[in-house]
Parts: sequence; C-alpha cells; structure tokens
Amino acid sequence: MKRITVKEAITATDLIGSTITVNGWVRTFRSNRFIAINDGSTIKNIQAVINFENQEESVLKSINTGAAISVTGTLVESQGGGQNVEIQVSSFEILGEANPEEYPLQPKKHSLEFLREKAHLRIRTNTFGAVFRVRHAMSYAIHNYFHTRGFYQMHTPIITGSDAEGAGEMFRVTTNDQNNVPKNEEGEVDTTKDFFGKETNLTVSGQLEAELGALGLGKVYTFGPTFRAENSNTTRHLAEFWMIEPEVAFNDIIDNMNLAEDFLKSLAQYALDNCMDDLEFLRDRELQEEKSKPQIERNELNLIERLQFITANDFERITYTEAIRILENSKPYKKKKFQYMPEWGSDLQTEHERFLVEKHFKKPVIINNYPASFKAFYMRANEDGKTVAAMDILFPGIGEIIGGSQREERLDVLKEKCKDFNIPEEHIWWYLETRKFGTCKHSGFGLGFERLVMFVTGMTNIRDVIPFPRTPNNAEF
Repeated sequence: MKRITVKEAITATDLIGSTITVNGWVRTFRSNRFIAINDGSTIKNIQAVINFENQEESVLKSINTGAAISVTGTLVESQGGGQNVEIQVSSFEILGEANPEEYPLQPKKHSLEFLREKAHLRIRTNTFGAVFRVRHAMSYAIHNYFHTRGFYQMHTPIITGSDAEGAGEMFRVTTNDQNNVPKNEEGEVDTTKDFFGKETNLTVSGQLEAELGALGLGKVYTFGPTFRAENSNTTRHLAEFWMIEPEVAFNDIIDNMNLAEDFLKSLAQYALDNCMDDLEFLRDRELQEEKSKPQIERNELNLIERLQFITANDFERITYTEAIRILENSKPYKKKKFQYMPEWGSDLQTEHERFLVEKHFKKPVIINNYPASFKAFYMRANEDGKTVAAMDILFPGIGEIIGGSQREERLDVLKEKCKDFNIPEEHIWWYLETRKFGTCKHSGFGLGFERLVMFVTGMTNIRDVIPFPRTPNNAEF
C-alpha cells in the first residue's frame, strides 16, 4: 500500500477515491471516532474517521495525543467542516503509545518558556513545526539564491587561531588536562603542548577565510555555525548560531548594498511564495499574542504585511551622519523619549534603528559610512579619516538584520589597523599576504540566520528559532 504524507493527502485531489496509508502523530481524538493526525509535513492535520464498534477498549485507550499511528483507508471528500478531505479508515496500527499522564504536550496552550524546557518534543507543536519548516525553506532559498547567481559555497574552519571581529569573546578549544594544565617557565599556560600547538578557539565568523576564497573564485559565500562567548541572556543573543557571509571580488560598497538588498527581497518573496500556510498560522498566533500587549508595543504591520513591506519598497540609503541628524531632529529626541540619546560617534541602538524604519522613512533603511571608532579592523577607511565604508540594513520590528562593508585592500592601511586593534600580524599573516599579491577592492556582509528566521516567523525570542539553543548555563539536549 502506498504511504504518503499528510501534505500530499490533503492537496492531491487526484487521489480521492484511492486507498492510501498515512503515518503520523495523534493531535486529537474525539467522539471515539475522529482522529486528527499530523506528520510534520504541513501545519494542517488530516482527519481519520474510524468505526470502533468492534474494537476492544484497550485499543481506544491507546489512541492518545502524541501517539504514533498508521492508518490505511479511502481518501474521500469530507462531510464535515474544517477540512476538504478525510480518510475513511479500513485498518490502523498504533506504532508507539504516549501515556496521557506523562506526555507533556497535551492539546492546550503552552508557554514558550515551558516549551524551551521540552525542546526534544516542542517540534511537534503547531508553532514550532511552522517555525522549523520556515527555517528549512529559508535555508534552501539562501543556497538557491547564491547558486543561481554563480557563487561558490565555502566551508570555512570552525576551529580557528584568529579573532575575526577583534572582540575577544571566543570559546577556547583545548585537549589539555584541565586538572594538570602545562605551564611554561613564566607560569603561563603552555599552548605549544596543546593539540594544535597554539591557542585556538571556536570561530566567530568565516569572513576572513571567505575573503581568501573570493580573491580566487570571485564570488563565494559561507553558511555555517559560529560561536560567541558573550555572557548575555537577552532575546537576541545565542552562544551558537548560524551565519551567511557572501564575499565578492571587485565589488565596492555600492555593489555590496545592491547585492544585500536584492538578497533580502528574494528571501522575503520566497517565503511569501512557498510558506503561506505556515505564515498565516504564525500571523494569527502573533495577532492573538498582541491582544494582551499595550497598543504602543504592537506591530503596526502584521507578519505577512511586514514581508510584503520588504518586497514592495526600495530600501532607503543614508549615511550614518544623516541618520544622527534625523534622530536629533526627531520628536522622541526632543522629548527625551529615547532610552539612549543618539550622538555622532556612538553606535545606533535598536530603538533608533526602528524609529528610522518604522516612523521616519516607513521603509527598510541602509545606513553607510559609520565612524571607524566602533567598527571592525577589516573595514575600508574612507578619505575623511573618520569613517569606514560599512553598511547596516535595518528592518521593521528588529532593527539591524545585515552588517557588511567594503574590505580594506591596502596593505599599509590594514597593517596600521592591526596595530590600532592590537592584532598581532603573525596571527593573520595569511590574510595580510592577500594584500600583497593581486589585491583588489572586495566587499561582503553577514546575515545572522536566526535573526532572519525571527523576522520571517515573527518570533520574538531567538531561542525559539533554533532547535536546541545554546545560551549561558544552558547546553541541554
């Protein structure tokens, strides 16, 4: 007997009248007759109608929420409301029982905090099924976007001896016995006795290696795990997350902004074209959640409207200096409504970014030419001596979603920046050498994958868009 998915069963009208088999998990069982089954292929359930007149009571008791079941029967047009088709069951089998007294995901509303404690099971819920199907769709859309535009994927190292961001918040990698760490004559840890013969860490970015790839292959991108040992418990931070980092030889900052805008519009359109069932569910969930919030905290646009907002608008492009001027002339600034008062030379906060996008321009915004004082060493210095050719893209609801820059291709300038950032040249000698042999302008950007999934799904906590979040004091599962 042909086994098909629930998604196939409810969308293939040509199968009506056929005998099919569907496997899945019981969502509800009512009136000792109607079983709602879901197998994860779609947000929608399929109803299986069973005649239990001749069944033993023990069989009825085993059909509980969470149980795995296989049903075989005829796919017919539904006689009831809520579904177009249903299965008139001729035979069924309980594949795996779920004791209702122990199974934690009963058919009722559970808080996201509770479900984070049940990360091994939460994927079975409607909310997280939708989130992780969308996450997969976005992953596919990213690879497809770059592949069709002639990019080559690079697998950059997870273990590295360099700090791409210069922030120092890295996880150390060692095989040393922590109860008997080797020391040198100065009493310091002797890293020459470690596995790699030097200090190594988990990477915070694949960008530096991606630049090497771009300077040989022309257009490359990374899509891999990155790690930050930042002791932060906010809704926007993870210790382990995924980054997408394209790098393109011969691109300047304008080319970089063009690529990033087209990239984000393409991803938003892909979600609208391919994930509508899940997006509608997540939109309705968000609207329900917002009913309990004060009006001022509610989104002006619903989830689907926010995605359409991205595809329908050309992104506004302004300099950092222009952004500060706009903020300083705004009502929130004059009435001291900003929690952090903006001034030239300080980094923009999320509240500033959201004001520019949602209140002032009412469209996505790209800010460029930031002060060099709070940007990374590899960003190209502008002729004014104060700013660098950096850019951030700001979205409604979340603020910054992409950060990037034109990279510093001049060897003498890059060496000076290494001194300013206290980066020993011997740590990145290979990076500097690319500026000696056939150097050229090149640009790239980074997109935090979880930040993207938050935007597309409307989830407000980054821990809810990755299957098994890693945060301070939390490495369960």
